[in-house]
Amino acid sequence: MSDPPAPIRAAIVATARESIARGSKSFAAASRLFDRDTRERAWLLYAWCRRCDDIVDGQDHGHAMTPVTDAPARIDEIAAMTDTALRGDIVGDPAFDALRIVAAETRLPHRFAHDLIEGFRLDADDWRPRSEADLYRYCYHVAGAVGCMMAVVMGVDPADEVTLDRACDLGMAFQLANIARDIEEDDRAGRCYLPVDWLVEMDMPPGQHMKPPFRTGLVTLARRLTDRAAEFEASARGGTPKLSFRAAWAVLSAASIYGAIGRSVAARGAQAWDHRVTTSPLQKVGFIAAGARDARRRSSRYGSVTRPASLWTRPKQ
Repeated sequence: MSDPPAPIRAAIVATARESIARGSKSFAAASRLFDRDTRERAWLLYAWCRRCDDIVDGQDHGHAMTPVTDAPARIDEIAAMTDTALRGDIVGDPAFDALRIVAAETRLPHRFAHDLIEGFRLDADDWRPRSEADLYRYCYHVAGAVGCMMAVVMGVDPADEVTLDRACDLGMAFQLANIARDIEEDDRAGRCYLPVDWLVEMDMPPGQHMKPPFRTGLVTLARRLTDRAAEFEASARGGTPKLSFRAAWAVLSAASIYGAIGRSVAARGAQAWDHRVTTSPLQKVGFIAAGARDARRRSSRYGSVTRPASLWTRPKQ
């Protein structure tokens, strides 16, 4: 019996484009700023990340999370399909074949894909951060590693650890802003990414942080998260002089869009979790226009931005 025909790249790209349109309007908007090849690879990488997340959390494009009782088995399945894709073999699942295409067309280090899967394992183990360093380790696994992969997709040399650090910083900024925004949503799902040390500092008993008596302390911690996110975002901008104009435009636009989410959470204070914080289409247009201006002068504006020595740094392998 002959092997099944290889999936047509155009069909997988079309499926990936649909996935990002359904799963993240912010990333979808920013991806349009790339040149065609980079844009398609960004969609392909997103499709794999989104599919993995959906499998683990029993959701559809980040929505309608349902309880999962076999998370370890699901992660083992994800890891096996990911390894198949990274070997260059056909998987038969469009999202994992999307990763196969990205890995074949770029020099994508396999360790970053494995690092992301380790982030899923942390959630499956009902892991909670005890310290701020634990929080950053988690953010690296679920978002910083994705930032590194995106940098390679945008043409960064996988050996350029300095620029990869900046790309990781952007993922860290996104995740910290997400955690601040989604504190109430995570609590409903039985999750909490606020470090235990922080909760103890605010005299918040475990699992009680959403209760009204602790709202003032929760606001303080949310602002701490968004302040940290802003620090990582500022560092990430310092890596854009190494990128092409269109890649820098996309990165700077996305940084502003997600930065606005963090700033809005901080500004809303105790009302931050009454309604999910988002950016409007008009706001996105404004950030994209500003991103173009910043990208044109990125060398003079961000070229001298040094990465603070105190900022958490991803593990090297």
